[in-house]
Amino acid sequence: MVSKVSRAEVRQEKHRRLRRHLNGTSERPRMSVFRSNKHMYVQIIDDTVGKTLVAASTLTKDLGLEKTDDIEAAEKLGAYIGKKALDAGIEEVVFDRGGFIYHGKIQALADAAREAGLKF
Repeated sequence: MVSKVSRAEVRQEKHRRLRRHLNGTSERPRMSVFRSNKHMYVQIIDDTVGKTLVAASTLTKDLGLEKTDDIEAAEKLGAYIGKKALDAGIEEVVFDRGGFIYHGKIQALADAAREAGLKF
């Protein structure tokens, strides 16, 4: 009998493969994205010391979102994290899509962060 692997397990394996090659440094930290069915979470991490430098999510009150699970929310989150990173002195990051396909909400978040001034 054929057993089918769940989508979550496939995504986690993709993320493990990606993380072998993506490492954040103090000069160029890693921007990690996680997307659930209702919310998105973004962290900018310095992997050399294992410290989160900047973090935001669609739960952040400053964004004032009514819907947290659409492309518009991802765009607002991307612009917010980009502005927050620039305020913290971070200009260039390594984008870690977390095993998610670079399409839809993930792409909207990345594009908005680029427009805010972050370099990937």
